[in-house]
Amino acid sequence: MDEAAASCRIETLFSVAGRNIVITGGSSGIGRMIATAFAANGANVFIVARKADSLNAVAAEISKLGHCVPVVGDLSSTEGVSALAAEIAERCPELHVVVNNAGTGWYAPIDAFPEDRFDRVFDLNLKAPFFLVQKLLPALTRGASDANWSRVINLSSVGARQANAANAAYGASKAAVEHLTRIMARGLADRKIAVNGIAPGWFPSRLNAGITESQGPDWIARTPLGRFGTMQDMGGLALFLASPAGAFINGQTITIDGGVTL
Repeated sequence: MDEAAASCRIETLFSVAGRNIVITGGSSGIGRMIATAFAANGANVFIVARKADSLNAVAAEISKLGHCVPVVGDLSSTEGVSALAAEIAERCPELHVVVNNAGTGWYAPIDAFPEDRFDRVFDLNLKAPFFLVQKLLPALTRGASDANWSRVINLSSVGARQANAANAAYGASKAAVEHLTRIMARGLADRKIAVNGIAPGWFPSRLNAGITESQGPDWIARTPLGRFGTMQDMGGLALFLASPAGAFINGQTITIDGGVTL
């Protein structure tokens, strides 16, 4: 078998073994799903969250499958982003993948939407990913090679394509994340860093736990595949984007929603 054909073996094509990967919001929901998939496939995973107790418990659970290190960090302020980036760079001077998953939302009608909550949503969902990557560029650049570029994966949402008047800040921030993904993909290519996004539909998480019981059945009824997303669904896509299998994808946001937005 020649080298090109051998590289198509699944253990090579989707390999993240030995890759140093940071996942924000990694202690629950989609972040935990992605962290689990990476750790189970040999990556060195660093999960970030604000609350040490739950973060440490999740890291211990994921560590049964592979390498997972908890890093306490608060991305809601510029100071917090800088502190986290400094700690990550010290622990891991050579970085291969950053998954910007941490996010928040706030529901209120347009005429009653509080400014401080609008700012909070944009600070965490849009500003934090940009400046975290900015500050981790030296480590991402050192981790990149001609054969295997470094990767950034930004989490968007199908909410970026839906006009929900009660969720204005969240939907607008996620639409901005998708355009930021394209900008970063163009702007970081000279450093051998590819940037892509994931726009999930309904994956059970802490963020939507309160509305799953009331709105979940309707969502499933409107989804052609007739179910919520699973860890295997999200983990498989993240592995694709972070591995050689996704090496020619850049500046794209991939929707993974069971077809609900068709």
